[in-house]
Amino acid sequence: MSDLLTRRAFLQGILTGSASLAAGCSGLGFFSSKDNDIARSLEILAKIEAAEGKEELPNIVLILTDDLGYGDIGCFGSQAISTPHIDRMAREGARLTSFYASAPVCTPSRAGLLSGRYPIRTHMNDALLTTKSLMGTGHRLWGLTSYGIPQDELLLPEMLKQKGYQTALIGKWHLGDFSPHLPNENGFDFFFGPLKSNDIKPFAIYRNSEIIEPAPADQDHLTMKYTQNAIRFITQNKDRPFFLYFAHTFPHIPLHASQKFRGTSAGGLYGDTVEEVDWSVGEILKTLKELMLDEKTIVIFTSDNGPWYQGSPGCVRGRKRHVFEGGFRVPFIARWPGRIPFEHVSDRISMNFDLYATCLNLAHVPLPSDRIIDGKDIMPMLTGDAPSPHDTLYFYWRNNLWAIRCNEWKYHRRHEVGDINPNPWPHNEFRGPYLFNLKTDPSESYSMIDTNPDIARKLSGMMDDWETRIADNVRGWK
Repeated sequence: MSDLLTRRAFLQGILTGSASLAAGCSGLGFFSSKDNDIARSLEILAKIEAAEGKEELPNIVLILTDDLGYGDIGCFGSQAISTPHIDRMAREGARLTSFYASAPVCTPSRAGLLSGRYPIRTHMNDALLTTKSLMGTGHRLWGLTSYGIPQDELLLPEMLKQKGYQTALIGKWHLGDFSPHLPNENGFDFFFGPLKSNDIKPFAIYRNSEIIEPAPADQDHLTMKYTQNAIRFITQNKDRPFFLYFAHTFPHIPLHASQKFRGTSAGGLYGDTVEEVDWSVGEILKTLKELMLDEKTIVIFTSDNGPWYQGSPGCVRGRKRHVFEGGFRVPFIARWPGRIPFEHVSDRISMNFDLYATCLNLAHVPLPSDRIIDGKDIMPMLTGDAPSPHDTLYFYWRNNLWAIRCNEWKYHRRHEVGDINPNPWPHNEFRGPYLFNLKTDPSESYSMIDTNPDIARKLSGMMDDWETRIADNVRGWK
């Protein structure tokens, strides 16, 4: 119940005027939670009843990599990088081949995953920079992001914690770097890792609220330290339900690997970091088996967005920060012996915010009824040949809607693209709109807009309608 107490104290601070910094300045583009919205969220948390002794609750291990490409692991096509443990997960579970992040960069994607909502609803639309930096201030002035995840959002660890789960974040947070936006204030009993990406200075490692490795923290052994802490958390909580959010720092740049893995892959230092992450996955699976938790634990593996300067988007077009498939489409594997069949593959569409509804349903926790939850339960897709719960997904870059996917069709508005030309001064041009059939053209190479203008008009109109609904109720309150 410590989260409830923390939020109540924060709410009281707002009501007495002492939380003006956290509330921000909405007139300058900052976002602030309203006190009645926070109070309503507290009421929902308070109504979640802890599980009774006879209620079977599965353990949940959610492994999230940072900037891992769709084609960077063996079971998704990589020949340069060896990932035997992740590949074994795929053989012993389900693999989704049309799974999307909810944003093409880290902060909004993580906000979507943990809130179950499109990032536009949380005002976390771009990578969160250091609070005191000039660029970070600029992002807030331009309305691209807020100080941190809003206090009226009901995050997955908060909901599970109220049910009786022990919760931990091992690895990167990147949803706020000061109170009340810190991991332990947003549902995590234990936190070990950095508050931001490893290219944002100062880069320090925390244990809960204490800095245990001051900046510049050693990154060569980061994956190993994460893994040790994750195994310790699993072992300490083997007799009660737990939620482990294992958010790796790599293969985000700058790249680091321990001496044991450096120079071992055919994918350069990038590949070395991925192979060390694969080793880590193997250690987690081995620990679960040794503790006889295999059949009590669902393990999920995915990435927060597509690859950045290095890495492979596989057979699709684009990279991180792109609205093409390479920025959003990411690998997804789920393993749960006895519940998820071996070697199951589905090409039905889903998005990372679906994990919110999926995990809460597994834990017998009702979805919040006071807000729109965009995510849907995808367990039927993981266990059988069920259709996607979505026929339409929307693709945002920052706070702009750029594309829509409806069944096999994907429509893009005009994109700013850089041209290669002899002029020494770079210039960008707007190209599009585009219409792609992802069933026949997954690489988005051939626009069908001239041959299917009616479909293009329909999807364009759906985007307009969606934007109108968002503008009328951006937070999605009911």
